[in-house]
Amino acid sequence: MAGPAPVLVVIVNYRTGGLVVKSLRSLAVEVRDCPGTQVLVVDNCSDDDSADVIAAAIAAEGWSGWARLHRAPVNGGFSYGNNCGIRPAMASGSPPHAFWLLNPDTEVRPGALRVLVDFLDAHPRAGIAGSSFEEADGKLWPHAFRFPSIWSELASGLRLGFVGALLKKHTVLMRMGDDVERVDWLPGSSMLVRADVFRQVGLMDEGYFLYFEETDFCLRAAQAGWECWYVPQSRVMHIAGQSTGVTGEQAMQNRRPDYWFESRRRYWIKHHGWPYAAATDLVWMAAFVVWRIRAAIQRKPAASPPHYLRDFLRHSALFHTTMPSNARLQGIG
Repeated sequence: MAGPAPVLVVIVNYRTGGLVVKSLRSLAVEVRDCPGTQVLVVDNCSDDDSADVIAAAIAAEGWSGWARLHRAPVNGGFSYGNNCGIRPAMASGSPPHAFWLLNPDTEVRPGALRVLVDFLDAHPRAGIAGSSFEEADGKLWPHAFRFPSIWSELASGLRLGFVGALLKKHTVLMRMGDDVERVDWLPGSSMLVRADVFRQVGLMDEGYFLYFEETDFCLRAAQAGWECWYVPQSRVMHIAGQSTGVTGEQAMQNRRPDYWFESRRRYWIKHHGWPYAAATDLVWMAAFVVWRIRAAIQRKPAASPPHYLRDFLRHSALFHTTMPSNARLQGIG
């Protein structure tokens, strides 16, 4: 193929208008470098002036030739917002070759898109390719993920070094090096997805409001035979947790929102069935209680969100046998 294939970049915004403008500014170089690239910002019914700020910037900066804004009627979550961009593009007469799902709190480094596009072009079975990340202070965040299992939940609940070492091949978080590597799943913060993957496995599951949706999507792609790759030469700066507070510096101070637990339960029941989901919850809670007792004896701080165990129990598959649906909860942040 001569040159990069057309790409549609989809950015889902909720109350982060200023950050989206910075992200668009960083994308201007990528658009010039990858002819045919278009950017769609989906505003998920923000209850502030985000959409107006983004629209004004697109007009003032002369970006209207490659960037546009779509105002979604509801705040339907991450999958819903992305699908607002993906669905009509796929149904058009000339759909893009790939979709770059990009968080609003990102700034792409030069060449980030071209590296991912060239990688997909060179690897026909690679359906998903993702970037490496750096934090706002320039510190590297070189991670990708394995699919979760009952063993990963045991390790995350106990928080014991030797248990983590024994179950290293099962832990979800993977520390990555400088080489391209095949992985189970990648953050939706920067994920280039072949259009053929959506054609084969469908769009993102809107039953998730936020969290676990990219895990779900990558698993569905893997089950269909597509590969997922970490491509560190593509670099993106990402400020975690700007819309939600679930990740980032405030993660342990903020109570974990209901939608996180609902998304978690949906993932486990959908892909593993209720008995496995319930067993996994029981294992995690037992391990977590052991850790809390050990932390109290050793007078260590309780490094977990407020009321975490209580909220976990309230949403657990032990008491909810069905897969939750997305009620399109409001009030992220």
